[in-house]
Amino acid sequence: MKNWKALILVAILVSSAIINGCGKESVEVPEEVATSVEKLTLLNIKSEVASQINDLAAKYEQETGIKVEVLGVESGADAQAMLKGYYLSDQMPDIIACEASSFANWDGLLVDLSDQGWASRTDAAYKDATYGTLGFPYTTEAIGLAYNANILSACGVDPASITGPDAMKAAFEAIDAKKEELGLKAVIGYCAEPENLGWSSGNHIFGAYIDSGLDRSDTTYIDLLNDGGQVDDSRFADYAEMINLFNQYSDPDLLTTGTYNDQVLGFASGKYAFVTQGSWIGATLVGDDASEYQAAGSFPVGMVPYAFQDGMETILTSAPSWWAIPKEGQVDAAKDFLQWCSEDSAQKILVEEAGFISPFKDCKYVASDPFAQVISDYISAGKTSSWHWMDMPEGLGQKGLAFAFHKFAAGEVDTAGFIQEIKSIAKDWYSKL
Repeated sequence: MKNWKALILVAILVSSAIINGCGKESVEVPEEVATSVEKLTLLNIKSEVASQINDLAAKYEQETGIKVEVLGVESGADAQAMLKGYYLSDQMPDIIACEASSFANWDGLLVDLSDQGWASRTDAAYKDATYGTLGFPYTTEAIGLAYNANILSACGVDPASITGPDAMKAAFEAIDAKKEELGLKAVIGYCAEPENLGWSSGNHIFGAYIDSGLDRSDTTYIDLLNDGGQVDDSRFADYAEMINLFNQYSDPDLLTTGTYNDQVLGFASGKYAFVTQGSWIGATLVGDDASEYQAAGSFPVGMVPYAFQDGMETILTSAPSWWAIPKEGQVDAAKDFLQWCSEDSAQKILVEEAGFISPFKDCKYVASDPFAQVISDYISAGKTSSWHWMDMPEGLGQKGLAFAFHKFAAGEVDTAGFIQEIKSIAKDWYSKL
């Protein structure tokens, strides 16, 4: 009898425990086996090195067994709009790409990477005062007036002399005088088409107004712009004269309706002495346009400052964008990929194949990219300025200021009208923030 009563008591206690347990909202059960990652997704906004980034992904899969799907963005497309679409449809890539002004779109949604091994080996990471290290740098790029050294030499132009507007104009005139003799289509390949190339004029070329000739830490003109859209009248008037020079000497077939591919191909083919693109076109010269570049003699290239005032001796350098990790993705696997990208086998691809200038201090590879030595020389000489155009409000350059450049190029406004257009667009843009 006692044994029977004891069994009943035990049954009651067990039942009570089960009922109480079921009343809890949740029970944490530790996972014994971590979920394995089979695929990562990466957004690449550098369309000119799409094939090389695919090679990078293939190498990672070969070494780790983890596939990396590369999502491409065409030149001129709005990468942030694409990302917002991914986010709203719950298809956010595991690794995204952001320019400086774009990080604000993902406020509080990105992983702090301060504790990662690669972070101590570079000075080029994107750092946020509130959220820490958010951006992984994968290259350093330069903005300046790129040139074909053979053409300048044939015309008796010393690129080192182009440190002011008079010298720039004299160089253009000397080259123009020999244009037919050398088989050139134009002195300069400058394109102000706004819909697909607005990022070039509205960001990169406008960035010369903001930074040319300044110390890297000098924020005078970006601060003025960000104070309601103001520009310095004297400095901008000199800058506008340089843009007017570009309008006069550019390829008329390219100037207002051309494409990025047309512009770079014209330079690669030896049809332009100068081109208003940055060091990133080096990968195209030895990649997609290699046959045309070789046919033109694989000419040495260089870069001179956008010297719209006397004494300007700097080109503009920076990491153009960074890779970042959204918190909602496969964070640990994405961290592992970025760490791998800072190491030997990945750096070999990024530097030797993509032509990137490594931002990592211990990288042993030197890019075969035609512009690699150019950038290194400017950096070594301490003649670089920053990219403070990236601190403009998102879209101002590409979707706003670029249209003023187009109007100027199309002859719809003169120099004074161009200055007024820039002021009007900027003031209106800031009034709506």
